[in-house]
Amino acid sequence: MAEPSKVIHIRNVGHEIAEADLLQLLQPFGNVAKIVMLRAKNQALLQMQDLHNSVSALQYYSAVQPSVRGRNVYMQFSSHQELTTDQSSHGRNSDQESEPNRILLVTIHHMMYPITVEVLHQVFKAYGYVEKIVTFQKSAGFQALIQYQSLQEAVEAFGALHGRNIYDGCCQLDIQYSNLSELQVHYNNDRSRDFTNPSLPTEQRPRGSQQQGYPDPGGLYAFQQPGASYAQMGRAAMIAAAFGGTLPPGVTGTNERCTLIVSNLNTDKINEDKLFNLFSLYGNIVRIKILRNKPDHALVEMADGFQAELAVHYLKGSVLFAKKLEVNYSKYPNITSAPDAHDYTTSSLNRFNSNVIKNYRHCCAPTKMIHISALPQEISEDTILNHVSEHGSVVNTKLFEVNGKRQALIQFESEEEATEALVSKHATSLEGNTIRISFSQMQSI
Repeated sequence: MAEPSKVIHIRNVGHEIAEADLLQLLQPFGNVAKIVMLRAKNQALLQMQDLHNSVSALQYYSAVQPSVRGRNVYMQFSSHQELTTDQSSHGRNSDQESEPNRILLVTIHHMMYPITVEVLHQVFKAYGYVEKIVTFQKSAGFQALIQYQSLQEAVEAFGALHGRNIYDGCCQLDIQYSNLSELQVHYNNDRSRDFTNPSLPTEQRPRGSQQQGYPDPGGLYAFQQPGASYAQMGRAAMIAAAFGGTLPPGVTGTNERCTLIVSNLNTDKINEDKLFNLFSLYGNIVRIKILRNKPDHALVEMADGFQAELAVHYLKGSVLFAKKLEVNYSKYPNITSAPDAHDYTTSSLNRFNSNVIKNYRHCCAPTKMIHISALPQEISEDTILNHVSEHGSVVNTKLFEVNGKRQALIQFESEEEATEALVSKHATSLEGNTIRISFSQMQSI
C-alpha cells in the first residue's frame, strides 16, 4: 500500500456514480475537502480534511467492502499528497473564483425528474428566506438563480447543498455564486417567482404545437431537456407531476427490474386475469405466468422498473383470498413468450395507456373502499351491490356523476374483501358495460 496521504484513490467508479455518492461514502470519517472525478478512467480522487480522516476511512474499508449503487469500488492511498484547486471539481468554488453573493447560480446535473420553482423553494428555504427564483434552460443544462435575503443565508446554503442530490441518485446541485446584484422577476409562474411580491401576474404561455415540452395537461412541467428522449422525460414529468415532486417513502424511482415473483397465492381461486386486475393498478402488464411446478407462485412482468417498484411497494404483505402475498423482484429480466404465459401487451384493459398522471396519482395500497367507473347511465345502487356483495360485507355505498358519467364508491368491512371484489369484478360486464374498478383513498363516504 502507498504511503498514507490525505488523498484517497478510488477505482471502478462507474458512470452511474455521482460525486454525491462518493461524498456519502467518506463523509462519516470527516470533511471531504476536494474531489476529482476521472471519468475516462472510471476513477476518482478525494482529499480528506486531514490525514487522520483518510487513515480511518481506509482502515474501515479494508474490513468492509465499499459498494455504491450495487457496484464494488476499491480504495487506496493516492501518490498525491494534495489536490490542487484546479484539479478539484468539489473545491472549485471555494477558491474565490467568484465572490460570495446572496444570489446563487444553480445547475442541475443528472436530471431524471423535472425541477420546478416549488421544488427548488422547498430545498433552499431550509437555509433562509428565499426572495426570488428564476429558472432557465442553457447549453449547460437546466439552471436557476436563487436570491436570498442575506449573504449569510446564501453562503450557508452553498456550503450545505453544493454537490448534493435533490432526489435519490439524481438531480445533482452544482452551485456557484452569481455576479448579479438583484434578480428581475416579471411573472409568478412555474419558471419564476418573487416571494416578496405575490401579486405579480401569471404569464400566459403559448399552447399547442409551437410549445415543445412534455405531455403535461397541467402545464407545470413544460421546459425542454436537450439530450433526453421525449419518451423518457415525458414519463419522468408525469411521475413528478403525479407525486407532487416527491416519490412515496421507500420508492427510489431508479429500479430497472421489470419482472416480479409473487408467492403464497391461493391456488384454488387465483388465475392470471385476477393477478392482472390487481397489478395493473400500478402499471401496464406485459405478461403473467403462473408456475406449473409451483402453482402458488407467479411471474408478473411490468412495462418498466418504476411501475414494478410501485407494485412491490404497495402490494407486499397484502391479503388476497385469505393469503398474505409475498412480492419480490425476480431473477428473470422478462417472461419469455410461451403458450402458458398470458400476454397483455395489446390489452385495452392496461390502465396506463391513457390518463397516466391520474393513474399514478391514485396509486395506493389496498383500501376498504373501491371506486367503480364506466357504469351504465341508468344503473341502480342495488344492481351494483348485487354484483359485488358476494365478496364481503358492504358498509356503505354512494352513486354519483362526474362530467355526466356514472360512478360509485363501495366501502367494505376490510381491505381483504375490497381486494377480492376488485380482482374478481374489474373488467366484468354489468348491463352491457365493461366496468373499471380501482382502490379509493377516501376514508369514508
